[in-house]
Amino acid sequence: MNGYQFNFSTPEQQGVKSEAILEFLEAVLQCRTQNMDQDFHSVIIARHGAVIAEGWWKPYAKEMQHMLFSLSKSFTSTAVGLAVSEGLLTVDDLVTDYFKDECPAPTGYLAQMRIKHLLSMSTGHIVDTMGFLQEREDGNWVKAFLNVPVEKEPGTHFLYNTGATYMLSVIVQRVTGLKLINYLQPRLFEPLGIINPTWEECPMGYNTGGFGLSIRTEDIAKFGQLYLNQGILNGKQILPKEWIAEATCSHISNGSDSNSDWCQGYGYQFWRCRHNIYRGDGAFGQYCIVMPDYDMVVAITSGLKDMQIPLNLLWDHLLPGICEDKLPESAAYQELMDKLNSLKVLLPEGDGTSEITEEIAGKCFTLDENEDHMESISFTFEKDTIHLHITACGKKQTLNAGIGTWAAGYLESFDKKVPVRLTGTWQSSTTLLIQCRLVETPFAKQFRFTFNKEGLIVETKGNVGFEEPGWNRILGK
Repeated sequence: MNGYQFNFSTPEQQGVKSEAILEFLEAVLQCRTQNMDQDFHSVIIARHGAVIAEGWWKPYAKEMQHMLFSLSKSFTSTAVGLAVSEGLLTVDDLVTDYFKDECPAPTGYLAQMRIKHLLSMSTGHIVDTMGFLQEREDGNWVKAFLNVPVEKEPGTHFLYNTGATYMLSVIVQRVTGLKLINYLQPRLFEPLGIINPTWEECPMGYNTGGFGLSIRTEDIAKFGQLYLNQGILNGKQILPKEWIAEATCSHISNGSDSNSDWCQGYGYQFWRCRHNIYRGDGAFGQYCIVMPDYDMVVAITSGLKDMQIPLNLLWDHLLPGICEDKLPESAAYQELMDKLNSLKVLLPEGDGTSEITEEIAGKCFTLDENEDHMESISFTFEKDTIHLHITACGKKQTLNAGIGTWAAGYLESFDKKVPVRLTGTWQSSTTLLIQCRLVETPFAKQFRFTFNKEGLIVETKGNVGFEEPGWNRILGK
């Protein structure tokens, strides 16, 4: 596929101090924990249209797609902007005009809701509608959204509402006859050179809109560059500059904390930030950050508990190192390249073997009922690898964990093969710790196996989640 490609440059050629990027990376490293809940997976920094720094924390890699969560919303907004430019709809259209079969006689504030209110998270709802959509027994998310009470006048109240973005996806499909992803394919993805994007669907077959898109980090950066370039790539107007101005300005207040980048105003599925910066972002640390005053784009994927931290680090360390003119070559540049080429997540601490491996090798442990649906597990050991033989949901599979390194594999889950990387270490003579990273997502999980006379204790914990992860305990015999 032909499409937009970045040029590459040294930071100094584009007026950025390598020392500033190094300081940012060092600050990132200081945030890491053994709980895996403040892990960066990738970063790309581009200035004046050229990539000046890019890196992936092993085992994450350049070619991998990454789940975007709510960063998907900014792409849905873009689809709406393209549909507006083609004369298929306007942001002032009433939402219910597109759902006459589902809602033939709207009343109250629902009847006043317009597309611009979906875009700006100002629908008038007082709770995020997404839960109602996902709980709908017949799978009709559209009816679920239309049945949620609208208790405030649309346009007067900000409430982050993923269900609103879903409705934008439905509207785009209804006016174009194409699923959101298919509508964007020739208009956005192909011109940007975005390869093999995937997008989750609702039970009715509409793309979920507010989440579910997966692309590479490079693709996130290209998307940001399109917005920074006022919709122009390779000399062609891909997206109207009028839409970019409209989508990225503040349409509604979302708080008064001057130090929070969640309280600087909200656009059409974009967040305003301090320093005249704006971003699209997704849960657990997926970012497309556009800095018009600095002619810079930053793309980040991660598995983060606190999403304000990366923004603070960028403002504190990167911004002071940006200059108007080119800078002389710096010895720090080679140090920066070495740092970027050696990035890696923390490996768990411990020993490579235990005195009990021969005793437990091949022994099958039957597990109590658990949320991971594991029914039984056994272990075999080689010098550099731990083999986990698991039966889950009636299916047998073997996962390999590297010792002191990461082993690649696939987790078979509900007829899907999910790419994973695993590592293992002995924390004591009887306790084996396995880390499993779902490398195309923000998620990772720890499995702590403690062997005793009664059998096996399995403790599991995720890194991040919409609820605070905790250790779950499973007994095995």
